[in-house]
Amino acid sequence: MIKLLLLGAVFVAVTVAAYIRLAPSDTARWHEDPRLVSRPATPNFHLIRMVGGDAMPQVFQMAPDALASRLDEVARADGATLLAGSVQSGHMTYVTRTPWMGYPDYTSVLIEPAGAGAMLLAFARARFGRSDLGNNRARLERWIAQLDRPALTD
Repeated sequence: MIKLLLLGAVFVAVTVAAYIRLAPSDTARWHEDPRLVSRPATPNFHLIRMVGGDAMPQVFQMAPDALASRLDEVARADGATLLAGSVQSGHMTYVTRTPWMGYPDYTSVLIEPAGAGAMLLAFARARFGRSDLGNNRARLERWIAQLDRPALTD
């Protein structure tokens, strides 16, 4: 009986892990404009925007298209995959996954002109769970810190 219960528990764990890794991502749900989103009820997100965000956007001394390209380089180097949008539009949504369980996090960014430069608005959030242990904030801070640095070349 104990072997059967253990086998059942393993089956449930494998099924849940497979669902987390293989569940499709609905672009209509996850590709959002950071200026327009409502703040979620759960604390598993980080929002960068002018009003009602967790942080104010930083202005970068580069053209919007250059900032969008650089952000794409930084995000992909950090293991993110582009889910929706495009660098050309300056509105992109990336999926990143936790190393062990593969929990997906979604980061929607919007690049806007700001004077002679550009600013990045962002909404990073977890798909599953109530808390992300600060991972979405840390990811955005890591990406932003790298935007002014030169791109790595091979």
